[in-house]
Amino acid sequence: MQIPIIATLLCANMVLAAPGTAMRRQRANERIAERKLARSSNTLQHVDNEFGPTTKNGTQHVEYSSNWAGAVLIGSGYKSVTGSIVVPTPKAPSGGSSSTTYSASAWVGIDGDTCETAILQTGIDFTVKGSSVSYDAWYEWYPDYAYDFSGIPISAGDTITMTVTASSKSAGTAVIENVTTGKSVTHSFSGESDALCETNAEWIVEDFESGGSLVSFADFGTVQFTGASVNGGTGVSGATIIDIQQNSKVLTDCSTSGSSTVVCEYTS
Repeated sequence: MQIPIIATLLCANMVLAAPGTAMRRQRANERIAERKLARSSNTLQHVDNEFGPTTKNGTQHVEYSSNWAGAVLIGSGYKSVTGSIVVPTPKAPSGGSSSTTYSASAWVGIDGDTCETAILQTGIDFTVKGSSVSYDAWYEWYPDYAYDFSGIPISAGDTITMTVTASSKSAGTAVIENVTTGKSVTHSFSGESDALCETNAEWIVEDFESGGSLVSFADFGTVQFTGASVNGGTGVSGATIIDIQQNSKVLTDCSTSGSSTVVCEYTS
Protein backbone atom coordinates (compact mmCIF):
# COMPACT_ATOMS: atom_id res chain seq x y z
CA MET A 1 0.00 0.00 0.00
CA GLN A 2 1.38 3.39 -0.95
CA ILE A 3 1.58 6.31 1.48
CA PRO A 4 1.50 9.51 -0.62
CA ILE A 5 3.66 11.60 1.74
CA ILE A 6 6.41 8.95 1.89
CA ALA A 7 6.23 8.30 -1.84
CA THR A 8 6.60 12.02 -2.53
CA LEU A 9 9.65 12.28 -0.29
CA LEU A 10 11.25 9.22 -1.85
CA CYS A 11 10.62 10.35 -5.41
CA ALA A 12 12.25 13.69 -4.63
CA ASN A 13 15.50 11.84 -3.97
CA MET A 14 15.47 9.12 -6.62
CA VAL A 15 15.39 8.64 -10.38
CA LEU A 16 12.84 6.05 -11.45
CA ALA A 17 12.48 4.19 -14.71
CA ALA A 18 9.12 5.08 -16.29
CA PRO A 19 6.71 2.12 -16.04
CA GLY A 20 4.70 0.97 -19.01
CA THR A 21 1.84 -0.84 -17.28
CA ALA A 22 -0.04 -0.71 -14.00
CA MET A 23 1.88 -3.75 -12.78
CA ARG A 24 5.16 -2.17 -13.81
CA ARG A 25 4.17 1.06 -12.05
CA GLN A 26 3.39 -0.81 -8.85
CA ARG A 27 6.65 -2.73 -9.02
CA ALA A 28 8.54 0.50 -9.66
CA ASN A 29 7.04 2.11 -6.58
CA GLU A 30 7.89 -0.96 -4.54
CA ARG A 31 11.47 -0.74 -5.79
CA ILE A 32 11.70 2.87 -4.59
CA ALA A 33 10.74 1.78 -1.11
CA GLU A 34 13.08 -1.22 -1.25
CA ARG A 35 16.03 0.86 -2.42
CA LYS A 36 15.35 3.53 0.20
CA LEU A 37 15.42 0.83 2.87
CA ALA A 38 18.66 -0.66 1.55
CA ARG A 39 18.66 -1.93 -2.03
CA SER A 40 22.33 -1.95 -2.62
CA SER A 41 25.19 -3.96 -3.83
CA ASN A 42 27.69 -4.92 -1.21
CA THR A 43 31.40 -5.49 -1.06
CA LEU A 44 32.61 -9.00 -1.84
CA GLN A 45 31.48 -11.33 0.98
CA HIS A 46 33.93 -14.23 1.06
CA VAL A 47 32.89 -17.69 2.25
CA ASP A 48 35.01 -20.75 3.04
CA ASN A 49 35.79 -22.93 0.05
CA GLU A 50 33.75 -26.07 0.71
CA PHE A 51 33.63 -27.35 -2.84
CA GLY A 52 35.79 -27.99 -5.83
CA PRO A 53 39.30 -26.90 -6.81
CA THR A 54 40.80 -23.52 -6.11
CA THR A 55 41.80 -23.28 -9.76
CA LYS A 56 39.92 -23.77 -13.03
CA ASN A 57 41.64 -25.24 -16.05
CA GLY A 58 44.77 -25.34 -13.94
CA THR A 59 45.34 -21.59 -14.27
CA GLN A 60 42.54 -19.46 -12.83
CA HIS A 61 42.37 -18.85 -9.10
CA VAL A 62 38.84 -19.33 -7.77
CA GLU A 63 37.25 -17.85 -4.67
CA TYR A 64 33.75 -18.29 -3.25
CA SER A 65 31.33 -15.62 -2.12
CA SER A 66 27.77 -15.41 -0.84
CA ASN A 67 26.88 -12.54 -3.16
CA TRP A 68 29.32 -12.08 -6.09
CA ALA A 69 30.05 -14.21 -9.15
CA GLY A 70 32.36 -13.18 -11.97
CA ALA A 71 35.89 -11.84 -12.35
CA VAL A 72 37.97 -9.36 -10.35
CA LEU A 73 41.29 -7.80 -11.28
CA ILE A 74 43.45 -6.63 -8.40
CA GLY A 75 46.09 -4.03 -9.10
CA SER A 76 46.30 -0.23 -9.13
CA GLY A 77 45.29 2.77 -11.20
CA TYR A 78 41.97 1.35 -12.40
CA LYS A 79 40.05 4.39 -13.63
CA SER A 80 37.64 2.95 -16.21
CA VAL A 81 35.91 -0.42 -16.53
CA THR A 82 33.56 -1.50 -19.32
CA GLY A 83 31.78 -4.61 -20.54
CA SER A 84 28.75 -5.64 -22.61
CA ILE A 85 26.12 -8.31 -22.00
CA VAL A 86 23.11 -9.72 -23.80
CA VAL A 87 20.17 -9.36 -21.41
CA PRO A 88 19.04 -12.77 -20.15
CA THR A 89 15.53 -13.98 -19.36
CA PRO A 90 15.53 -14.86 -15.65
CA LYS A 91 13.41 -17.63 -14.20
CA ALA A 92 12.65 -19.12 -10.82
CA PRO A 93 15.29 -21.62 -9.71
CA SER A 94 14.48 -25.32 -9.70
CA GLY A 95 11.95 -25.96 -6.94
CA GLY A 96 11.12 -22.25 -6.67
CA SER A 97 7.68 -20.76 -6.18
CA SER A 98 5.69 -18.77 -8.75
CA SER A 99 4.61 -16.44 -5.94
CA THR A 100 8.18 -15.53 -4.95
CA THR A 101 10.14 -12.68 -6.51
CA TYR A 102 13.62 -13.68 -7.72
CA SER A 103 16.29 -11.25 -8.86
CA ALA A 104 19.92 -10.94 -9.90
CA SER A 105 22.10 -8.13 -11.14
CA ALA A 106 24.89 -7.81 -13.71
CA TRP A 107 27.30 -4.92 -13.38
CA VAL A 108 30.78 -3.52 -13.89
CA GLY A 109 32.61 -1.62 -11.20
CA ILE A 110 35.71 -0.20 -9.59
CA ASP A 111 36.68 -1.44 -6.09
CA GLY A 112 34.76 -3.48 -3.51
CA ASP A 113 37.04 -6.51 -3.13
CA THR A 114 40.36 -5.68 -1.47
CA CYS A 115 39.18 -2.06 -1.26
CA GLU A 116 36.02 -1.92 0.83
CA THR A 117 35.58 1.83 1.31
CA ALA A 118 33.61 2.43 -1.88
CA ILE A 119 32.41 0.94 -5.17
CA LEU A 120 31.65 2.91 -8.33
CA GLN A 121 29.34 0.66 -10.33
CA THR A 122 26.53 0.48 -12.85
CA GLY A 123 24.44 -2.36 -14.23
CA ILE A 124 21.02 -3.88 -14.68
CA ASP A 125 18.74 -5.90 -12.42
CA PHE A 126 16.63 -8.71 -13.82
CA THR A 127 13.60 -9.81 -11.82
CA VAL A 128 10.97 -12.52 -12.24
CA LYS A 129 7.79 -13.35 -10.38
CA GLY A 130 5.61 -16.00 -11.95
CA SER A 131 5.37 -15.07 -15.64
CA SER A 132 6.26 -11.41 -15.06
CA VAL A 133 9.81 -10.34 -15.93
CA SER A 134 11.22 -6.83 -15.46
CA TYR A 135 14.53 -5.04 -15.91
CA ASP A 136 16.03 -1.93 -14.34
CA ALA A 137 19.21 -0.01 -15.12
CA TRP A 138 20.92 1.62 -12.15
CA TYR A 139 24.00 3.39 -10.85
CA GLU A 140 25.61 3.39 -7.43
CA TRP A 141 28.47 4.82 -5.42
CA TYR A 142 28.57 2.35 -2.54
CA PRO A 143 27.96 2.62 0.41
CA ASP A 144 25.08 4.81 -0.79
CA TYR A 145 22.24 2.72 -2.18
CA ALA A 146 21.45 2.28 -5.89
CA TYR A 147 19.34 4.64 -8.01
CA ASP A 148 17.39 3.70 -11.13
CA PHE A 149 18.10 5.38 -14.44
CA SER A 150 15.14 6.74 -16.40
CA GLY A 151 14.61 6.78 -20.15
CA ILE A 152 16.27 3.50 -21.08
CA PRO A 153 13.83 0.61 -21.63
CA ILE A 154 15.45 -2.83 -21.53
CA SER A 155 14.20 -6.12 -22.97
CA ALA A 156 15.50 -9.68 -23.05
CA GLY A 157 18.00 -10.09 -25.87
CA ASP A 158 19.13 -6.45 -25.89
CA THR A 159 22.86 -5.80 -25.92
CA ILE A 160 23.82 -3.53 -23.03
CA THR A 161 27.19 -1.84 -22.60
CA MET A 162 28.09 -0.70 -19.08
CA THR A 163 30.94 1.68 -18.28
CA VAL A 164 32.18 3.36 -15.11
CA THR A 165 34.91 6.00 -15.13
CA ALA A 166 36.62 7.55 -12.11
CA SER A 167 37.80 11.10 -12.82
CA SER A 168 39.18 11.17 -9.28
CA LYS A 169 38.81 9.02 -6.17
CA SER A 170 35.66 10.98 -5.23
CA ALA A 171 34.09 11.66 -8.64
CA GLY A 172 33.20 9.86 -11.84
CA THR A 173 30.50 8.73 -14.25
CA ALA A 174 28.28 5.71 -14.83
CA VAL A 175 26.99 5.02 -18.34
CA ILE A 176 24.48 2.46 -19.59
CA GLU A 177 24.05 2.11 -23.35
CA ASN A 178 21.38 -0.06 -24.95
CA VAL A 179 23.23 -0.88 -28.15
CA THR A 180 20.12 -2.56 -29.59
CA THR A 181 17.90 0.53 -29.28
CA GLY A 182 20.58 3.19 -29.52
CA LYS A 183 19.62 4.80 -26.21
CA SER A 184 22.10 5.66 -23.47
CA VAL A 185 22.02 7.30 -20.04
CA THR A 186 24.73 8.83 -17.87
CA HIS A 187 25.04 9.83 -14.24
CA SER A 188 27.86 11.97 -12.86
CA PHE A 189 29.14 11.70 -9.30
CA SER A 190 31.13 14.41 -7.51
CA GLY A 191 32.37 15.14 -4.02
CA GLU A 192 31.70 11.62 -2.73
CA SER A 193 32.79 11.28 0.90
CA ASP A 194 33.69 7.57 0.58
CA ALA A 195 36.82 7.44 -1.55
CA LEU A 196 37.77 4.87 -4.15
CA CYS A 197 41.11 3.09 -4.01
CA GLU A 198 41.15 2.31 -7.77
CA THR A 199 42.65 -1.11 -7.02
CA ASN A 200 39.84 -3.48 -8.14
CA ALA A 201 38.10 -3.86 -11.51
CA GLU A 202 35.04 -6.12 -11.70
CA TRP A 203 32.56 -7.82 -14.01
CA ILE A 204 29.97 -9.29 -11.68
CA VAL A 205 26.66 -11.13 -11.43
CA GLU A 206 25.34 -10.38 -7.95
CA ASP A 207 22.77 -11.57 -5.49
CA PHE A 208 22.14 -8.05 -4.18
CA GLU A 209 20.61 -6.89 -0.93
CA SER A 210 17.20 -5.38 -0.26
CA GLY A 211 15.94 -4.51 3.20
CA GLY A 212 19.18 -5.68 4.76
CA SER A 213 19.24 -9.25 3.39
CA LEU A 214 20.00 -11.01 0.13
CA VAL A 215 17.12 -11.23 -2.34
CA SER A 216 15.98 -14.63 -3.60
CA PHE A 217 18.51 -15.38 -6.33
CA ALA A 218 17.12 -15.82 -9.86
CA ASP A 219 18.20 -18.48 -12.32
CA PHE A 220 19.77 -16.09 -14.83
CA GLY A 221 20.86 -18.77 -17.29
CA THR A 222 24.09 -17.39 -18.74
CA VAL A 223 25.54 -13.90 -18.55
CA GLN A 224 28.54 -13.24 -20.76
CA PHE A 225 30.53 -10.01 -20.46
CA THR A 226 32.22 -9.26 -23.77
CA GLY A 227 34.56 -6.42 -24.62
CA ALA A 228 35.65 -6.43 -20.99
CA SER A 229 38.38 -3.84 -20.56
CA VAL A 230 40.14 -1.64 -18.03
CA ASN A 231 41.43 1.85 -18.80
CA GLY A 232 40.48 1.32 -22.44
CA GLY A 233 42.88 -1.53 -23.01
CA THR A 234 43.77 -4.12 -20.40
CA GLY A 235 41.35 -7.04 -20.39
CA VAL A 236 40.58 -9.78 -17.87
CA SER A 237 43.75 -11.85 -18.12
CA GLY A 238 44.93 -12.77 -14.63
CA ALA A 239 41.59 -12.01 -12.99
CA THR A 240 40.44 -13.92 -9.93
CA ILE A 241 37.29 -15.95 -10.62
CA ILE A 242 34.50 -15.81 -8.06
CA ASP A 243 31.51 -18.15 -7.73
CA ILE A 244 28.49 -17.82 -5.46
CA GLN A 245 28.13 -20.38 -2.70
CA GLN A 246 25.05 -20.31 -0.45
CA ASN A 247 23.76 -22.86 2.04
CA SER A 248 26.52 -25.32 1.10
CA LYS A 249 25.64 -25.14 -2.62
CA VAL A 250 27.65 -23.56 -5.43
CA LEU A 251 25.14 -21.67 -7.60
CA THR A 252 27.36 -20.38 -10.41
CA ASP A 253 30.16 -21.45 -12.71
CA CYS A 254 32.23 -18.50 -13.94
CA SER A 255 35.31 -18.37 -16.12
CA THR A 256 37.19 -16.12 -18.52
CA SER A 257 37.68 -16.70 -22.23
CA GLY A 258 40.53 -14.99 -24.00
CA SER A 259 41.51 -11.56 -22.70
CA SER A 260 38.15 -9.78 -22.83
CA THR A 261 35.30 -12.19 -21.98
CA VAL A 262 33.82 -13.29 -18.65
CA VAL A 263 31.18 -16.03 -18.65
CA CYS A 264 28.91 -16.87 -15.71
CA GLU A 265 26.37 -19.69 -15.73
CA TYR A 266 23.69 -20.46 -13.16
CA THR A 267 24.24 -24.10 -12.23
CA SER A 268 22.00 -25.10 -9.31
